[in-house]
Amino acid sequence: MRLTYVDASVLIMASRENSIIFQKALQLLGDPERTFAASGFLKLEVIPQAAYLKRLEEVAFYEAFFAGVSVWAKEEGLVSAAMQEASTYGLHAMDALHIAAAAQVGAEFVTVESLRKPIHRTKSVKVTFLG
Repeated sequence: MRLTYVDASVLIMASRENSIIFQKALQLLGDPERTFAASGFLKLEVIPQAAYLKRLEEVAFYEAFFAGVSVWAKEEGLVSAAMQEASTYGLHAMDALHIAAAAQVGAEFVTVESLRKPIHRTKSVKVTFLG
């Protein structure tokens, strides 16, 4: 089994049938060879906006994903690790938190962020582009 931490972008694309990456994102999330890791920061990034906009099916999709997560990153130490990631590789705050969480639990990180984005510079985890 491959432990995988997906970026918020992957979850958002998987929840929207009209997205370009919809099928690839669903395949990844349904891969029987993968188990998933997450953090409270990932939940914070996807659920509140969908809830605020009353996208109830999207919220249900996210909640179902999080219910199946097998490994949760601990918040202790994540902010300082994220600060190091952001300072070293030029990552944005949430990206740095996600990378720090994936590194903490030893997970591969999967994103749909462009290969030109700073998140692909990190050396802390394997970053896979789902594109």
